[in-house]
Amino acid sequence: MDSLAILISLGLLMYLAYRGITVLVLAPLMASLALLLSGEALYMLPTYTQIFMKELGGYLIKFFPLFILGSLFGQLISDSGAARTIAQKLMRALGPRHAILTVVLACGILTYGGVSLFVVAFAVYPIGAVLFRESNTPKRYMPGAIALGSFTFTMTALPGAPSIQNAIPTPYLGTTTFAAPGLGIVCGLVMLAFGTYLLQRWASKAMAAGEGYGEHDERNLVAGTPDEQNPAFLPSILPVVLVIGLNALFSYVVLPGMDLSYLGEERFGKTTPTAVIGLWSVILALLIAIVATILLHWKRWTSLKDSVNKGVFGSFLPVLNTASEVAYGAIIASLAGFAAIRHALMNLSPDNPLISVVLTMNVLSGITGSSSGGLSIAFRTLGEDYLRMTEAAGIAPELLHRVAVIAAGGLDTLPHSGAVVTLLAICGLTHRQSYPPILAMTVGVPLLVTVLAVVLGTLFGAF
Repeated sequence: MDSLAILISLGLLMYLAYRGITVLVLAPLMASLALLLSGEALYMLPTYTQIFMKELGGYLIKFFPLFILGSLFGQLISDSGAARTIAQKLMRALGPRHAILTVVLACGILTYGGVSLFVVAFAVYPIGAVLFRESNTPKRYMPGAIALGSFTFTMTALPGAPSIQNAIPTPYLGTTTFAAPGLGIVCGLVMLAFGTYLLQRWASKAMAAGEGYGEHDERNLVAGTPDEQNPAFLPSILPVVLVIGLNALFSYVVLPGMDLSYLGEERFGKTTPTAVIGLWSVILALLIAIVATILLHWKRWTSLKDSVNKGVFGSFLPVLNTASEVAYGAIIASLAGFAAIRHALMNLSPDNPLISVVLTMNVLSGITGSSSGGLSIAFRTLGEDYLRMTEAAGIAPELLHRVAVIAAGGLDTLPHSGAVVTLLAICGLTHRQSYPPILAMTVGVPLLVTVLAVVLGTLFGAF
């Protein structure tokens, strides 16, 4: 009954989140339901105050700086016009014949540089819509192209990506966002190439059968601004390059070369350099890139204060949603029924923890509709176990990091995913019209690449 209570709670969480109820309300309610069904109703209030809120606060302590800085950087890149410049540069370089590839690459460059996937969707969609219409490419494939460029290889595979997904394992495994760079590059390129090929093939078949862009209500479509009103390409792309370059510099040269022994003191929580270097590197890179963006576009700000406020405030709901999911997972993990689920997940492949972590990440990400939520719950509840299993199997933590993050990007975009719902709303399309290509790009392709990552990791280790 204990395990069934957890499954009922998780099922309702997924269903009600899909129906649009905020997880800020659902997480504590569904955790309380699990306690009630498990016969622990007496402990609802102490569990909420002593476990739920403590875990929520712990998540904020670790990752709030990344959310707030990432959101602020994305807002500044968008408001300065830099995102439009980068997207339009690609559009002109590749032309209408490669509309799908152009949209994918534009989204990929922006997200790899640290711009929020939601900001990217808003920035690229108006330009992509014009390109799709000019080339008569069916519009129903545009959400799939945006999702491929924003939700897949730059979010989970490419080394150094400043995404929250890539940062979550670092304090638990002592890794950096550049973990297993060779494996990440291979898997990222496969996602990019295979996904683009499939989308282009399907769109070409539809066009050959007589389907065009289609009739769509685009009264709310914001047209791209004229070139003369946008900033130049170099100052637009420089902050994006800075995020990746400085992240690498701080991760491998600056911070490892410093004497950080003072972190072992009581006032700093008796932590170790490896537990913080990954996070510190991303924070410093984003801070410098934000300052660079402000200075490079100093004359373009109509209201810098409004841009800063909007970027900062825009981080609050995402970080609180994810923190609530993590806190919910902590309560579930404290129940007796979770022991059976945990035992099953950990022993699916005891000799190869990579397979176990792949299955766990997909299950949790699918349930929460969030790769960051799935990763956070998994590492919060099973991180120490996985680290012990990798040490016993002689597997590098960097390999586990990369495989876990890629795997979390598999089932995270099922129909109830908030990212999917938001993307379709931006494009003015429905699940019926455009979800199949999104499913193929963000579930099918990542799952195949996850298998590739496990095979390559098993054969060659972290590279």
